[in-house]
Amino acid sequence: MEVTHSIFDFNPSQKTYVTIGTFDGVHIGHQKIIKKLIEDAKLNNKKSVVLTFFPHPRMVLQQDVSIQLINTIKERTQQLENLGLDYLIIHPFDREFSRLTALDFVRDVLVNKLNIDKLIIGYDHHFGKNREGNIEQLTEYSYLYDFHVEEIPAQDIDHVSVSSTKIRKALLNGQLKTANKYLGYNFSLTGTVVTGEQLGGKIGFPTANIHIEEEYKLIPKTGAYVVKSNIDNQSVFGMMNIGVRPTVSGDNRTIEVHFFDFNKDIYSQQITIELLYFLREEQKFNSINELKEQLEKDERNAGEFLKSYANF
Repeated sequence: MEVTHSIFDFNPSQKTYVTIGTFDGVHIGHQKIIKKLIEDAKLNNKKSVVLTFFPHPRMVLQQDVSIQLINTIKERTQQLENLGLDYLIIHPFDREFSRLTALDFVRDVLVNKLNIDKLIIGYDHHFGKNREGNIEQLTEYSYLYDFHVEEIPAQDIDHVSVSSTKIRKALLNGQLKTANKYLGYNFSLTGTVVTGEQLGGKIGFPTANIHIEEEYKLIPKTGAYVVKSNIDNQSVFGMMNIGVRPTVSGDNRTIEVHFFDFNKDIYSQQITIELLYFLREEQKFNSINELKEQLEKDERNAGEFLKSYANF
């Protein structure tokens, strides 16, 4: 997959099949659209193109600094590459771009820059200034500029209405199974292993503290999770705690992972943690011994889950 960071740097040598959207999460609804795009493009000897945007339009238009996204832009790029896409355009979204009318967008972007032959979109797609463009206008412009438009209806995407908003809510409520089902893959966190207070090691549960650079990345509900990572080309399982560590008077939220049967030095490495199962809510214990007993119980419960996990 070739990645371009502006529509103005994209110069296709042949006609393209295009879809457009922020695609936060690249969930099963998004995947339905993108897979069709790729299949149709290959069938007709065209190139498949996804036009997406960063920052998220809400960050720009509503100045919503509190928005939490399912994927970082790097994670979104990786998920799209996994689908077999030819080209990904990540265009910087700003106020000037948001002022393009529907006609300007079709003529100047889709036709003149993307060399479009076909546009495949999901149901209820809007575009252009104030989201004024819709399927009716797209169809009208397609006759004028000689390209095709195909809308994928809601019932073809999924019987259950899947949305990035529903997935975000599921993750924040600890409904990991639902979130992973809607995503079509395991939600993950990617960060750098940093030095912590090393309290876990003193009670037999050494942890890797994960620092996530992107402030907009959604962090799921506090609590304990069963997780999986790939370190040095080896699958490693463990349990992760997200929270403020109330038993040891913690103040700031931390992300700490205890890997099972693992003793490599991974400080300063960037690792990706897949969340497999929500074990329990975060709790405050009366003593460090009680905390240790609970961690031992968590480890047993994690082991029981992993016995039935297909890839363990």
